[in-house]
Amino acid sequence: MLEAAAEALFIISDPNRLMFVALGTLLGLMIGVIPGIGGLVGLALLLPFTFALDPYTALAFLVGVQSVTTTSDTIPAVLFGVPGTTGSAATVLDGHPMAKNGEAGRAYGAAFTASVCGGLFGAFMLGISIPVIRPFIMAVGTPELLAICLLGLTLIVSLSHRALFKGLVAACLGLLFATIGDEPQTGELRWTFDNFYLWDGLSLVPVALGLFAVPEMIDLGASRRSIAKKSDKVSAWDQLSGMRDVAKNWWLVLRCSSIGTFLGAIPGLGANVIDWISYGYAARSVPGARETFGKGDVRGVIASESANNAKEGGALVPTLAFGVPGSASMAILLGAFLIHGIAPGPKMLSEQLDVTFTLIWTVALANILGAGLCFMLAGQFAKIATIRAGLLVPLVFGIMVIGAYQGAKDYADLVVLLAFGVLGWVMKRLNWPRPPLILAFVLGGLVENYLFISHLRYGLDWMLKPVPFVAISIIMFLLARPLVVRFLPSWQDKENSISDKPTDKKPSGIRYASREEVVADLTLWFGVITLMLYVLYSSSGWEVPARMLPQSFACAGLIAAFGFLIFSYLGKIPPLNTESSEPFPEAMRQIVWLVFLVMGVTLIGMLPAIGLFVFCYMTIEGKAKPINTIFIIAPFLLGIWFLFHELLHIPWPQSFLGDLFIDMRRISGNII
Repeated sequence: MLEAAAEALFIISDPNRLMFVALGTLLGLMIGVIPGIGGLVGLALLLPFTFALDPYTALAFLVGVQSVTTTSDTIPAVLFGVPGTTGSAATVLDGHPMAKNGEAGRAYGAAFTASVCGGLFGAFMLGISIPVIRPFIMAVGTPELLAICLLGLTLIVSLSHRALFKGLVAACLGLLFATIGDEPQTGELRWTFDNFYLWDGLSLVPVALGLFAVPEMIDLGASRRSIAKKSDKVSAWDQLSGMRDVAKNWWLVLRCSSIGTFLGAIPGLGANVIDWISYGYAARSVPGARETFGKGDVRGVIASESANNAKEGGALVPTLAFGVPGSASMAILLGAFLIHGIAPGPKMLSEQLDVTFTLIWTVALANILGAGLCFMLAGQFAKIATIRAGLLVPLVFGIMVIGAYQGAKDYADLVVLLAFGVLGWVMKRLNWPRPPLILAFVLGGLVENYLFISHLRYGLDWMLKPVPFVAISIIMFLLARPLVVRFLPSWQDKENSISDKPTDKKPSGIRYASREEVVADLTLWFGVITLMLYVLYSSSGWEVPARMLPQSFACAGLIAAFGFLIFSYLGKIPPLNTESSEPFPEAMRQIVWLVFLVMGVTLIGMLPAIGLFVFCYMTIEGKAKPINTIFIIAPFLLGIWFLFHELLHIPWPQSFLGDLFIDMRRISGNII
């Protein structure tokens, strides 16, 4: 193996191949920064350009692209609270609060260092584990996969220790949203309401952007300030501080990298899940994390980013050894293998071991190069955080709308973005945890598939198998412990000490909710109960495979809702509090602006609507001079047009204006 590793290093050291690795790394970084694109779309778009390359160069180029998209997606996640890919959604929870506190440089330093450490760890484990990991992967069946999914979801729900019932209901809502569409076993159309868009279910990208990105932009626009409270320039010392945080938490990096590598090797689990599971594990195991995670704790950034990059090495294990892609991105990479005459399987561990080690070296080189480039550019990106909201918010909204449209290339994606944006803002305002909802939505398809197969094959006995039994026991402990603790005298004493403090502002910056917000919270609970009852009623006539998961989690949601009411009556639920202090009318004003943008897309076209929206927003909300606004909009629209229309060939949605004047659409290249 050492000879094969040395030969592979010699192969990849060829200047031409190194150039393509660097090019792939640079393109991967650019793709990761753009919300809604991600490594999957990037690989699909770039695959045709590798047909004329030799196998080593082609695969090195594609692996270079895939390895670093989860490195650069940290940039928008930290600055705007907008996950560049759905794999960086967990980074938002602590990275964005750090940027608000003027610690964007520290967050970058920690994230990039953790990313390169995780990437190198994944590459190392890939190199040493391929010959011995086969029996372990083959032993993982559907009951074990179902137990892992449920445990990962429970880890996130259990973080809502002061809002546990809300976390449970949010998880149930996410699973129910995931069941919308055509049920594969029976062909039942579940809650599609005769809408073709809903046949394939809701798209992940607009849902994720709506839940996390839109609420941040609404609050930022309502505050009329910049992202960062401090205007200090990000220096190399800021990033070195983040690097020192990683060195100090090396044991956390190692554990989370191990989680990322192991889960990445399990087919079906992807970046959408792994960073949440790692984040949830860190929040349960790191001392003091329950009080600081989600408020700007650098350890939360380290946990999610180290696992995020480590999973790339793990995902290559089943792809190379068995020809089973570990993720959707790996499925495209598997296609590249076959196109270039390489058949993944046992030969990759013997006759073609040089190809395997070429990919391992590429993962390592791409992570080092990608982190280095991010370190060099982080200071420039961090300056964006000091731009006032009136100029920044419309630009981010414009990019966000284009990113959301990549979900299913349908105008309905923008409606989903708007709907989940309002839902996400309400949840944030009323202190409903959003991570359980998005993770449950991601896991919904897997959970339903694994549940159906496990129940069909084993009945209820699947829960008695060793791994599921242990996982279910842990789940019960994690959910029961915070409820039992509420009846202990120590909990009551702690709550009384908190209640004795001034009620207008808590030390952590969280304020008690107003009467209107309490009424809104109760209204939301009533809506949840009504929705769960509707799910039970409307699905009662479906076949068992179609109604098994919806009815199970509708019942779970009702139990959680009534549990909340009972515990509230017993005085075991703390008073409602919220982090948001922005005036309600100002926030509603931002929502109206977003509605204006979405309606503009269907009336006059994507690019014209974005241009008009940015101009109106900057001149009205940002108080900018019209001539200055034009100088900002012109390069912005030109860059969007060149990137999405000329390079990526993204199809634009149809508009009323384009349908009315067909010749205008032809002249404009269908952008109207």
